[in-house]
Amino acid sequence: MTKPAELTPTDTHVSSDQHTMTELLEIQRAAFLRDGIPDAKTRIDRIARLAALLLDHSDEIAQALTADFGSRPRELSLMADIAGCMLDLAHQRRSVAKWMKETKTSKVMGVAGFKQSIRHEPLGVVGIMGPWNFPLQLTIVPAGSAFAAGNRVLIRPSSITAKTTDVIAKYAPDYFSIEEFAVITSRHGSGSDFAKLKVDHMFFTGSPEVGASVASEAGKNLVPVTLELGGKNPVVVDTDADLTKAANLVADARLVNGGQVCLCPDYVFVPEAKHDEFIDKVIARWTANLPTIVDNPQFTATINEKNYNRIVGLIDDAVSLGATKRQVIPAGEQLPDAGRRKIAPTILTGVKAGMKIEEDEVFGPVLTVYPYRNLSEAINRIAANPHPLTMYWCGNRNERFERLADGTRSGAINGNDFALHLFGPELPFGGVGRSGMGGYHGKTGFDTFSHRRAVAFSTMPLTVATMMSPPFAKRDTKLADGQIKMWRKLNARALKKARKK
Repeated sequence: MTKPAELTPTDTHVSSDQHTMTELLEIQRAAFLRDGIPDAKTRIDRIARLAALLLDHSDEIAQALTADFGSRPRELSLMADIAGCMLDLAHQRRSVAKWMKETKTSKVMGVAGFKQSIRHEPLGVVGIMGPWNFPLQLTIVPAGSAFAAGNRVLIRPSSITAKTTDVIAKYAPDYFSIEEFAVITSRHGSGSDFAKLKVDHMFFTGSPEVGASVASEAGKNLVPVTLELGGKNPVVVDTDADLTKAANLVADARLVNGGQVCLCPDYVFVPEAKHDEFIDKVIARWTANLPTIVDNPQFTATINEKNYNRIVGLIDDAVSLGATKRQVIPAGEQLPDAGRRKIAPTILTGVKAGMKIEEDEVFGPVLTVYPYRNLSEAINRIAANPHPLTMYWCGNRNERFERLADGTRSGAINGNDFALHLFGPELPFGGVGRSGMGGYHGKTGFDTFSHRRAVAFSTMPLTVATMMSPPFAKRDTKLADGQIKMWRKLNARALKKARKK
């Protein structure tokens, strides 16, 4: 393999495996202190090398992903885990020179003799913990943001997708010095061990349960965290929505990566009069798209036995407690298939409180469908649940949509398509409440891994220190009383104006 001429890593071909996690952190921190804040050219070069690491080995990466899952379409791996990184990495490259410039603030304060500005500085060494469902996209994209902000990066991909991690670990030294970018694997220790590192920022994508543990470990070292978590994402089908279009969208979105996406729809509210028709259309879509499942390489398998058993258990629990299931099982096939970890696409109705699937994120090819008579029913049920990572609306942007948006909370809202906000580099990605804290993508990612450092200079003859320390004279008393009087008048005026509206 020949690296592009413009990619200029230093001291490459030293493997991360030659050092412990703590040593790698110390190596990167020492390099950061030695070299200082990197210029735009260095940051752009690092992001370009990160992209090249994936692009140059795309076929091998796709093969590894298929091996890790047991069954995963090559097209999905190329689109999601490789091409899916490139939009944000390209946006970071184009924008970093502008984002890193010192920002001037109030002109009024400047005229008064106070010069104020904000420096956008790197934090130092960033730790990134990735999940197994999209082990590259959800690790490499935040790494690109960390590079744009000027940091050194340690990544710790999921042990569940070990073959994919091994490919990245194998080739990373061809592109990066371990002083810049190092791949931490299970050979270095567990994810819990990684969470204990005294990095300058810890970024985690995964389940809320593990996220809470990561935040706890990081908190012991006062390490700030960004948590990208999951949740049960609702869909609301409007009364005026095109029912076929809505059913096809939900059916397709539920099967992306075998349903193993933190943005997959989990449960659906459909107008009561259209409830049965909607379900028929979803079943028809799955039936048409899946003539086979068991030996179909385009149907992504459940990642491992543990998750397979959990999903099958959720279905069985709901049915045992009175729910009704409808499944798409091609003729001659037996599903679920434990050997291949394939589960039939399933719709559950009649789901009620007390059933496990009411609480648990499914992360598999299962949908729960509820009828609603009035939109308030759907809004109230969604609002009563933990805030999801996203919410889907099928229909026009109308008064009913605004009611839904105002009455609920979620990391994002997507209308009439799956995960649209992933493809807008200016849009932040992140959750709220149980679905996460903090965000990334675009400028938000740059800000997450930067410190906004205030700089203030005075050219005034009188100092704040003099004004606020003894002895206080009559002049100071008049000044203090005058300020309170002025602010009382201004605030009273603001209250009066607000109450008129």
